Amino acid sequence: MRGRYWIVLAAVPAALLSADVVYWRIASDRLRGGLQDWIAAQRSQGWEIDSAPAALSGWPRSAGVTLPSLHMRHTGSGLPGAFEWASSGLVLSVPLYLPTDVDVSFRGPQHLRIGTAPETVVTGEALAAAVPLGEDAPASFTLHATGLRVQPAAGPWQVTAGLLDARAALSGRGASQGIAFSARAEAIELPIGFRWALGRTISSVSAEGRLNGPFPDGGDIAAQARSWRDNGGSLEVSHLAMGWGPLGLNSSATLALDDQLQPMGSGSARAVGYADTLDRLAAAGMLTKSAATAAKAVLSLLAGTSDTDEPPEVDVPLTLQYRTLSMRQVPLVRLPELDWPAR
Repeated sequence: MRGRYWIVLAAVPAALLSADVVYWRIASDRLRGGLQDWIAAQRSQGWEIDSAPAALSGWPRSAGVTLPSLHMRHTGSGLPGAFEWASSGLVLSVPLYLPTDVDVSFRGPQHLRIGTAPETVVTGEALAAAVPLGEDAPASFTLHATGLRVQPAAGPWQVTAGLLDARAALSGRGASQGIAFSARAEAIELPIGFRWALGRTISSVSAEGRLNGPFPDGGDIAAQARSWRDNGGSLEVSHLAMGWGPLGLNSSATLALDDQLQPMGSGSARAVGYADTLDRLAAAGMLTKSAATAAKAVLSLLAGTSDTDEPPEVDVPLTLQYRTLSMRQVPLVRLPELDWPAR
């Protein structure tokens, strides 16, 4: 009798373990099937995709699929245009119990090429993304990276960031379609060898806003941009904050495209350290000395006086028209022309 008791005690955990393995295998197979369906759908939309055979992984904590390599290429005239991504490894996983998101972990270097730009290599101490599960789940995407490094495949310079968090979510249809976005980055180091007027280190930058549609299908990128503009497309930046050298900035703006497909719009900014910032920009040749002097005079009047030792803050309206950024009719800087590729 006692022997049967011990057999039962041993059989129960073994049965539970076997059931867990079977459940993991079923969930992992479904995840692998979903990945294969996604690849087939992208191929039907003009993508060229090559990948190594997927292997199941993740037990006992999650259902997972490991791809040793993935290469995606798009050469069509529509969005995203010429685009190429080669990954040294991907791991897709979902929790075995109460799964809500598909987590994607990027392993090794990620090679990107957009348009005619040089190939770029992206690496990080941790580089991961998440996509909600289910047909009724919101169409969104989140990205998290630490120790991020971006550099050309052939070139000495690099940009690094200690932290990057970003999120984008698609909502609405037709005229009300749009993409809400937010992003935050800290400890950004700009490339050595360039003259940065405000220094190489950007302590922090964050942004929130919404890109309003509708987003057209078909045609080259310039035609799609024109259609987006003609149907009321706009970019609303509800919040933009930056700490860069002497400059502390909080701003908001609404932007669109003019008849030449160049950015135009208006906004407002609250700036700290503006005098030192303007002096540095003028010394670096990014502003003329006369523009910097005029801007400082206007900002000093707007800022007024303060009884504290803190640097003065100022709220100022900004406009962007005909590629010229102006502050209260005072031209600050002329932006380079945005060249839309024909394909």
